Amino acid sequence: MMIQKVVCCATPPVATPTSVPPQRTTSLPVRTIPGGYGWPVVGPLGDRLSYFWFEGPATYFKKRIEEHKSTVFRTNMPPTFPFFTGVNPNVIAVLDCKSFAHMFDMELVEKKNILIGDFMPSTGFTGDMRVCAYLDTSEPKHTQVKKFAMEILKRSSKIWVPTVTSNLDTMWDSIEAGISESGSVTPLAQLQQFIFNFLTICLIGADPAKSPEVAEKGYMWLDAWLALQVLPITNIPTLQPLVEIFLHSFAYPSFLVSGGYNKLVEFVEKEGQEVLELAQTEFGLSKAEALHNLIFILGFNAFGGFSVFLPSIFSALGNDTTGLQQKLRNEVKEKIGTNSLSFDSVRQLDLVNSFVYETLRLNPPVALQYARARKDFTLSSHDSAFEIKKGELLCGYQPQVMRDEKVFDEPEKFVADRFTKEKGSELLSYLFWSNGPQTGSPSESNKQCAAKDYVTLTSSIIVAHMFQRYESVKIDSSGAISDYEAAK
Repeated sequence: MMIQKVVCCATPPVATPTSVPPQRTTSLPVRTIPGGYGWPVVGPLGDRLSYFWFEGPATYFKKRIEEHKSTVFRTNMPPTFPFFTGVNPNVIAVLDCKSFAHMFDMELVEKKNILIGDFMPSTGFTGDMRVCAYLDTSEPKHTQVKKFAMEILKRSSKIWVPTVTSNLDTMWDSIEAGISESGSVTPLAQLQQFIFNFLTICLIGADPAKSPEVAEKGYMWLDAWLALQVLPITNIPTLQPLVEIFLHSFAYPSFLVSGGYNKLVEFVEKEGQEVLELAQTEFGLSKAEALHNLIFILGFNAFGGFSVFLPSIFSALGNDTTGLQQKLRNEVKEKIGTNSLSFDSVRQLDLVNSFVYETLRLNPPVALQYARARKDFTLSSHDSAFEIKKGELLCGYQPQVMRDEKVFDEPEKFVADRFTKEKGSELLSYLFWSNGPQTGSPSESNKQCAAKDYVTLTSSIIVAHMFQRYESVKIDSSGAISDYEAAK
């Protein structure tokens, strides 16, 4: 592994304090949950067409908030009719920060098999087993796998930063070559290659370069594997009604992507022997359990999340008209200069970190969160209380929740320094993107992303590295890069 001009802080990101759970007693007036599910088949199908086709997700939720004069209401969520037998589309939408917070209180809710709603993709995508993301915290296997995931993150901290920065240099070299050749580059392929390479090294302990085919095609195999699992619930705002007929009406079988997945299994089995042995000897997992959970963590949680989020970083810079690049560059130059990047050094970058948080607020990598009531309880929004019955499915659309006007000033506006200073630090307890608040601590007793702090700090490292390497980068609103000025 090439490490140029960078040393890594061996100390992993420090877990932030766990936030206070939502209040379970309330003096708010109890209100019947408004909304409804409509006639069987017809109601869910109509809502599905409104969600995907006629309105789109954002309008779908906003319109119903206005109609019901409530951020809590009953509605239907895809997938639905015709070929989703056993899937119940009925949900209770929770769309403000206060009601949404209940979804992370594991005494009130459970998370068994509801990662993407009542629909669960075939276990054929994951070695015929339920991986950790589909396990509830009450299941013993969840504790084993979550502890294993946190341990490999802790161990990877020794190489995380130099691996990120060396692969960033490779990525930017490729982008510069593309600009020289064609004048402009939409850097999704380069970003995904970077993401795949550094994550495979850090999480699996395996360098993709040891297999030319994996190095070239690994990220594309993960793209296809991810896409087929989430197609039934993914908004594709074009080519209607073909999308509804061919992509949203049935689940695709895992054998369509088994070729690439099996090659990744072979690669991890061969090159990731040390981490597989760790799972078996210290955490009591079978080799198969370790193998398929590792690939899910790598492909779905890490690669998938970064692939959605990092383009938002570029788009946010491209959409800015306030001189944000210069402000970010000045902070990096003043506080780090040309010194090596580390977890500790980027923690000092208040504006860079706030910029990352604000991008996460408006562009959470996972738009929808689900939780099922573990028991009867009272759920509170800002102005009302609602009785939730055991077994009812809660659904939160995070882009709407993160625009809660009772929490965030000018919620529709991108404010890069929103999370700076004392008030900004207080707002972090309302920043939900990781299956919990930014002030939460991942543990085996909750479902919060084990790599929550790694994600935000890595994103800050990417921004800091950009402005150590460049004075400025010309990015349009779509995230395409057409020019740059090298650092002086």
